[in-house]
Amino acid sequence: MTDSKMKTLIILPTYKEQKTLPLVIEKILKHEGFDILVIDDNSPDGTGEIAREWTRRDSRVNLIERPQKLGLGTAYVTGFKWGLEHDYGCFIEMDSDLSHDPSDLPRLVEEINNGNDLVIGSRYMRGTISVVGWDFHRLLLSKFGNFYATSILGVPLTDITGGFRAYSRKGLSALNLDAIHSEGYSFQIELAYLIWYAGLNIREISIIFTERAHGGSKMSGNIITEAVKLPWRLKTSEIWNRFKGLFVFKSKESYNRKGTRL
Repeated sequence: MTDSKMKTLIILPTYKEQKTLPLVIEKILKHEGFDILVIDDNSPDGTGEIAREWTRRDSRVNLIERPQKLGLGTAYVTGFKWGLEHDYGCFIEMDSDLSHDPSDLPRLVEEINNGNDLVIGSRYMRGTISVVGWDFHRLLLSKFGNFYATSILGVPLTDITGGFRAYSRKGLSALNLDAIHSEGYSFQIELAYLIWYAGLNIREISIIFTERAHGGSKMSGNIITEAVKLPWRLKTSEIWNRFKGLFVFKSKESYNRKGTRL
């Protein structure tokens, strides 16, 4: 079992989150044992300045400012690397728009403490749909996207695209983060697949997802196109690399689902 007092880092990528970021930070800091890393992509609405003010008010809040909008995937990779360098044992992905409930944070950490390497907050467990505020089209797109990706990759998850999740240090350390370049939903699919393919432990817990109250969705045609192509790329790479003995793990060796080297 993992040390219950291990350092936990919550990574908050931001772009135009002026109205919601202060609320999210306040709710997170009500819980003991959590540090925050805001990664702002030069938001034009002053989000970066809000984050800077929080770093002056509370030592648990940290900030990385990037010169332009570089994407969700690269933001999380940047946050993972920073956290690994600063000796964190648990890493949590979380939206900055109040879609994810900070009261669920202790549940995610508890499952990491129980020996899991990836814990996903699922919107679709036990045949129920725990989403508030989406229209039928958006919900259908999400459900189909999950079915599409898990069917191709063979990963037994209900919400492989879910963005509220926790990783263990062991799980992230098993990956070559420099080899990951996907964005949006594709990033979530790729990371879950790689953790599963490495034979590490994954668990899903049920959450309620609430559509953002401020700002617009960051969904785009490019994000959808990438999510359509990625499962086939990963599956093709899996088959090819079984012969070559290479994959995107630091060891540069291929692993089967039990974590043994092929």
